[in-house]
Amino acid sequence: MRLALYEPDIPQNCGALIRLGACLGVAVDIIEPCGFLFSDKGLKRAGMDYLDSAQVVRHASWARFLDGHRQNGAGRLVLLTSKAADPYTGFTFAPEDVILLGRESAGVPGGVHDAVDARLRIPMRPGLRSINVAQAAAMVVGEALRQTKGFP
Repeated sequence: MRLALYEPDIPQNCGALIRLGACLGVAVDIIEPCGFLFSDKGLKRAGMDYLDSAQVVRHASWARFLDGHRQNGAGRLVLLTSKAADPYTGFTFAPEDVILLGRESAGVPGGVHDAVDARLRIPMRPGLRSINVAQAAAMVVGEALRQTKGFP
């Protein structure tokens, strides 16, 4: 199981997701460019002392990430998006899945939507737009690890 962050905008969310990955043994791919400097104080504060325990791989671009993903024969790319028809609660996760999260400000572009293997949403009350990206990831990664018996 891996988390992939597409061009993250908010260092505190990125730090929280790296911390989540460290605690749960889930590697984190950062697909750049980020909307902040990777040395940002907000990132370090949110990640606290967990940054050294995390497995983080930075990718210079979406194209580089995708090339590496395909060359390594990695698992499915599973995008969390408010535009998906299928809820994550009905999806069967696999241990090799990469859960992809879009930018906080704009999600992912159409080309990324087209490149993924599955698009999932979190069921929510009507009229509300989205859940914070770090909270959404925690919900879905928790379910994926439960299904795959992947908790540490």
